[in-house]
Amino acid sequence: MEQDEYFSVHTGLTINVEPLASDECLPDEQTFIQEIPPLFRVASECSGLEESAERTLKGFGKEDNKALLTYLAAQNSKINLLLSFVLSQQDNPDFRYITDSFGASQLTFVSNSPFTVGTSVRVKLFLKHPPAAIYCYANVAACGTKVHEDDSDEKQAQYAITLRYNRLQEDDRDLLIRAALHIQQKLLRVRAQQRTES
Repeated sequence: MEQDEYFSVHTGLTINVEPLASDECLPDEQTFIQEIPPLFRVASECSGLEESAERTLKGFGKEDNKALLTYLAAQNSKINLLLSFVLSQQDNPDFRYITDSFGASQLTFVSNSPFTVGTSVRVKLFLKHPPAAIYCYANVAACGTKVHEDDSDEKQAQYAITLRYNRLQEDDRDLLIRAALHIQQKLLRVRAQQRTES
């Protein structure tokens, strides 16, 4: 599947985008895998286990198992809260941005400073559902200018940045697809509810 075939959703995820230093270059696949911080590996594995457990539990729809399902859901929520807190410690305010959109092939965000098209950046994405963090590299694919007016009516240039992933584990791509689908489903439910109310 070509990268452009993945759809994107418009939502604000916390990300860290760190331009590579002048003496750094994009790591090869093997070096990239070895460099992923252990916490990001754990988060990815936990999300995979959670998805597998959810599929298994869907077969337990009987009333006899209701108490067990409620207990397991509570335990899962506790683990997810703890995992989200631990992952939030990896968020570096110096490199923090909020996405305009994201998908399994690219993301967009707005920056007060321009990024040079063609350069590589180190990226951390912090997902809310499933709670996970993704460590990857991306290439600056576009840097457009847009004018923004602040409270004092002064015009200030901001830059719309598009990043395309160029080092991303397949499991993490699957996580991005699941996160995008989750957001899309929520939006569809809201729209359906609005239609029934009107």
